[in-house]
Amino acid sequence: MNLREYQQLVDSELDRLVPPETAPPETIHRAMRYSLFAGGKRIRPILCIEAARTVSGSLCSALTAACSLEMIHTYSLIHDDLPALDNDDYRRGKLTNHKVFGDAIAILAGDALLTLAFQVLAQLEALPERKVRLVAELSAAAGTVRGMIGGQVTDLESEGKPPDAPLLESIHHAKTGALLRASLRLGAIIGGASEAEYDALSCYGEHVGLAFQIVDDILDIEESSEALGKTAGKDAKQQKVTFPAVYGLEASRSMAEEQCARAHMVLESFGPAAAGLHELADLIVRRKS
Repeated sequence: MNLREYQQLVDSELDRLVPPETAPPETIHRAMRYSLFAGGKRIRPILCIEAARTVSGSLCSALTAACSLEMIHTYSLIHDDLPALDNDDYRRGKLTNHKVFGDAIAILAGDALLTLAFQVLAQLEALPERKVRLVAELSAAAGTVRGMIGGQVTDLESEGKPPDAPLLESIHHAKTGALLRASLRLGAIIGGASEAEYDALSCYGEHVGLAFQIVDDILDIEESSEALGKTAGKDAKQQKVTFPAVYGLEASRSMAEEQCARAHMVLESFGPAAAGLHELADLIVRRKS
């Protein structure tokens, strides 16, 4: 299955899981769907699905669980774009949620997607102990202790500070890395991975998560707003701690390639079953948006 087919599969399942725009109150469901179906790459859910396929040979309940990751990710983008945070007008080439629906509905749309993500996991057709592990994994990845929200707080509070490697690592291990790593872990759990397989997929997630963020930081400098679908050059304007700010562009490119190579190495024990994850690692490093 190619990337486009995976994206269509995820979109179809998201459409099934999220209330239609006609369900009252209509405004909140329109706002949720506006951002959720604005053209995301679906990297996180696809990583989850491929992790489950790698260890089990099938999708199991991975597709439904994978959608919870996209809900969390989209909620974080809606809130990140708000005037109180990054204050951005565009996301994925469209006006940001608060520009269309106003700040209040945008906040609530993010809240609603966050809440729905855990409802989806709770209602999965899976063993109870696996559902508990899934909820615990995703909530930790999205939370404050080495999770996404914690990373966002550190990112905000670091603006204008001298960029250094420890600060950079603390931000991105949590802000971007935690949810990407959780994508692999959720897939491993659903697929019934052994402890060794779970650890290997977690390690792969660490490497591709870091590579993803490095490439993001590079693209913010090198690509246009039109190519990115969001305002380019904001990291430098806001004096954010980024990989190019700490290491420079060329060194950052080398670091992304190195993380990709390490991700490939981690997958060796899976053999041909991990072909999809190998392809995703390369896609993450070579993308242009």
